[in-house]
Amino acid sequence: MTKRFNYVIGDVQGCFEALKALLKEIRFDPDQDFLWFAGDLVARGENSVGALRFIKKLAERGAAATVLGNHDLTLIAGARGLKEIKEKDRTQDVIDAIDGDELIDWLRKQPLCLLPNEHTILTHAGIPCIWDAQKTVTLAKEVEAVLANEDLSVLDAFLADMYGSKPDLWEDNLTGSARLRCITNYLTRMRLTNAEGALEFSFKDSLDAPMPDGYLPWFEFPSKAAQTHQIIFGHWAALEGRTINEQIQNIDGGCVWGRKLMAYRLEDKEIFSVENPVQI
Repeated sequence: MTKRFNYVIGDVQGCFEALKALLKEIRFDPDQDFLWFAGDLVARGENSVGALRFIKKLAERGAAATVLGNHDLTLIAGARGLKEIKEKDRTQDVIDAIDGDELIDWLRKQPLCLLPNEHTILTHAGIPCIWDAQKTVTLAKEVEAVLANEDLSVLDAFLADMYGSKPDLWEDNLTGSARLRCITNYLTRMRLTNAEGALEFSFKDSLDAPMPDGYLPWFEFPSKAAQTHQIIFGHWAALEGRTINEQIQNIDGGCVWGRKLMAYRLEDKEIFSVENPVQI
């Protein structure tokens, strides 16, 4: 069935009350509309387990899809005992829930990249200037296959070696855990790169803050993917959901930091937002 409206929703991060308020604002009808989530469904908000259950149910009825963000991956690693769950992340409730195993199993089988339509590509952190859309989809599938592997030893081996900032530059001949880590870092952690596409991980501020020499926001460089697709991404709360240009749109309104949860309607590019009703 053709959907009436498609909305891309920014980083929920467990802000379940804000999500419900936003869906009321856009008059979301799960029988007619579709939600595309930009990842980071969980962490630091008031109700990660509630938000995750709700989004999972929407996905199972054919009304939603999500990409994975860095906080989602951290939850999966924590649930597998391979990463310490920090108290500030407020995701222990997911692991302790009666349906916790089911929620984590569903989460790990979600993609890193989605194509909401033939002209739009969605990832959590963006796409480096050196990848076109097809390469992004292909490389994302390599990581997705490992995350969703029914052999949990394959999953655990990846998660155990997922963290790290090297290699910081993509090369086609990368192999093994270094290759998977590099793909994951581009799609879930990226903010700054240099002109060659090398990653820089320390910077998390707004665009008017001083940046390390030679590095700029990834979208400041001519993008291969943006030549064919509009890129929509979350991850960078300091951007506050700004439109970078006609082909690149941020959708992270910084809801978990007391700002806004945002929805971007693909049909007409209208942006909707609500203030977070919960003080974190």
